[in-house]
Amino acid sequence: MSGNDLKYMRAAIAVAEELSFSRAAKRLHVSQPAVTKYIGELEEMLGVTLFLRDHHAVSVTDAGRAYVEEARIAVLHADRAVQAARAAGHDTEMSLNVGRTPYADPFFTSTILATRLPLFPKLRLNLLSGFSCDLTHAVLTGELDAALVVEPPLSKLLTGLKVDESPFYVVMSREDELADYPSIKLPQLGGKRWALFQRHSHPPLYDLFQKLSHASNVIPASVQHYMVPEESLPLLIQPNGVLIVPKIGALRIARDTFTMRPLDESALKLTTLLVSRSDNASPVLSEFVRSFGRKMSHLHADNQMSLPISV
Repeated sequence: MSGNDLKYMRAAIAVAEELSFSRAAKRLHVSQPAVTKYIGELEEMLGVTLFLRDHHAVSVTDAGRAYVEEARIAVLHADRAVQAARAAGHDTEMSLNVGRTPYADPFFTSTILATRLPLFPKLRLNLLSGFSCDLTHAVLTGELDAALVVEPPLSKLLTGLKVDESPFYVVMSREDELADYPSIKLPQLGGKRWALFQRHSHPPLYDLFQKLSHASNVIPASVQHYMVPEESLPLLIQPNGVLIVPKIGALRIARDTFTMRPLDESALKLTTLLVSRSDNASPVLSEFVRSFGRKMSHLHADNQMSLPISV
């Protein structure tokens, strides 16, 4: 694979993901005319049109989608080949880039950091935080080797190790009538003043929450959005204020004058997975996932996990 091949592939991948030549150029740290030139030369060599563009929008053709899907794999393996050769040639430490979402239990992150591989004693883990959908995208593009995420978007290119499953929780004042119930159904939240996670933190999950609310004719009195659960404290001290949040966020808030109850809705379960690309044959990553899985299986002996599973 020549340098030009990789240059063209990276340009096509960036344009397909950004749907903008200017944003793709910024991401690649080159000029926009350079990206336009790369795509033009690539399309001429292939004899097909990869992108349809006008002054306002860029769209990907079927040929473009097919090319980019394979190009991602080629670039991923090319980058890993360079890293592996350098590590072996200089006897340096090997590294894995692992993402984690703050909505996952911190204990799982601690377990990741405590994972040791006897076959790779110099392994170094680089941890990156982000939203689940963004981290999943980074795994697909090869920026991350693996990521601990909650409810990742579906993709046939991913495999995952199930780590945990839990419901949403509702946090409210101890004086609220909902505090008398051991668990809460979605219709009981009608007429309440909601604090809900921002849509961009997890668009599919947010849309599912809205869809189920509409289907059950559950209408809140108002909806405020939070980036972190603690932002919702002023709402909780007001009458009928409730915070809808994953378990780890609820545990941080439910103390003193507040309490928490599970949201009893089977369609709103939150599954935490350690995901990676299904075509990533890295022995380091495979051994890391297996070792992490063994640690988790010891903690959840009554709930055996399997690898791989479709995501």
